[in-house]
Amino acid sequence: LYTASLNKNPFDPIVWSNRAAVRLKLEEFGLGIADASEAIELDSRAVKAYFRRASANLAIMKPKAAVTDLKKVLQLEPNNVQAKTQLEATQKLLRRIQFEAAISAKDEIPTSHKIRDQLSQGASPIEADYAGPRLSPEGLPTVEFVDDLLNWFKDGKVIPRRIAWEIVLGAYDVLKAEPSMVDCDVPDGQTINVIGDTHGQFYDFLHLLSLTGKPSPTHTLLFNGDFVDRGSWSTEIVIVLFTYKWLYPRNIFLNRGNHETSDMNKVYGFEGEAKKKYSEMTYKLFEEVFTALPLSTLVTAALPPKLDASPNPKNPTLHDGRKRFFVVHGGLFSREDVLLDEIKAVDRMKQKQPGQEGIMCEMLWTDPQDQAGRGPSKRGVGIGFGPDVTRRWTTKNQVTAVIRSHEVRQGGYSVEHDGLLITVFSAPNYVDQVGNLAAFVTIDSTGEMSFTTFKEQPHPPIRAMAYAGGMGGLGF
Repeated sequence: LYTASLNKNPFDPIVWSNRAAVRLKLEEFGLGIADASEAIELDSRAVKAYFRRASANLAIMKPKAAVTDLKKVLQLEPNNVQAKTQLEATQKLLRRIQFEAAISAKDEIPTSHKIRDQLSQGASPIEADYAGPRLSPEGLPTVEFVDDLLNWFKDGKVIPRRIAWEIVLGAYDVLKAEPSMVDCDVPDGQTINVIGDTHGQFYDFLHLLSLTGKPSPTHTLLFNGDFVDRGSWSTEIVIVLFTYKWLYPRNIFLNRGNHETSDMNKVYGFEGEAKKKYSEMTYKLFEEVFTALPLSTLVTAALPPKLDASPNPKNPTLHDGRKRFFVVHGGLFSREDVLLDEIKAVDRMKQKQPGQEGIMCEMLWTDPQDQAGRGPSKRGVGIGFGPDVTRRWTTKNQVTAVIRSHEVRQGGYSVEHDGLLITVFSAPNYVDQVGNLAAFVTIDSTGEMSFTTFKEQPHPPIRAMAYAGGMGGLGF
């Protein structure tokens, strides 16, 4: 509607500003910045455009630019309470980022080492009256423990800090031993479920597990990043996932998403939630362990495709006569020559955070586009890549299709780029506002894909981003 109006009259700053607001709701932050900037060019007093541009810049962790625009809002409207509150929160965030950057340059003992030392000395003992799930006498998870943990969390309870630490450290030992691209075969007679963003929506996550079935020695789940942030039960989801990873290292795989990063956690609620429910040290442990999450998984069918199967995609590219799927949170690359061996060799734990460019950033942030070639990112981070890029990359790397997440799809999933690119999103009615279905992908041992969709479930009356502090009012 706004685009049609601008085609008729491109000189209306209100329409440009309103379209920027729509871009923000769609998480197209780069396009939102562009539209708000057009509005400001046409009207230097367009208060809402400055505020929306600030919102978009903050969403992609450019707080300096956001501060500049929020100051302009207050210059134009000194009594704007929302802008004043947001400016104070953003300035506080900026000071924290600068402080943390300064101290990170020093050689500091990793949080995981500090916590292991504390645990060995008996720190954070479990209270005598605690009646919840406990690890085995050997200090290991069991199937019964995870089932009890799911029910405990469903009742709105938290576990003792000591148990949380032991779970996260147990998963850490498994994750850091994996390469940046993990190989996963689908054995004869078995399936793997590929699951997209869950974003702290724990009650939908519980429903999801009832549909996929829980991981086991004969059933594998792959969670494709963005377990945390936005939803207000992120610690519950990630603790369950880490417990399963510790229990079944080869039957649950966890790819890193752009929200398993320190910058995003500061803005979208996970840091505040982890500190509130557990402690600041617990959050710092999560932050460290997130750097060990692999960046991708290569799923390979054990058997050749069925001759009578409907081809999905058509004329599939095979590797040694079998289908295989590259599963990554964001998408493909600005460079034409990226090969699987290079991806596997990325030193993710040395780099720690994805930054604003390079292979690691692109794997977590890029999005597909309908146009051929490559283009600027609609988000403002990463790039857009077209169907021709996907076809050349999958052919060169003998990959049947790319499965990615990272974007809401109203139907829960989409098949794009001539069947070579699948987007799957697993948080229904995202942030209690979007009204979308969620989905997951099932791949069998011949490489056939099928899709299951599901709706949101009721949850306790806690709003999305309840732990985001002053960042909850920007309306991303």
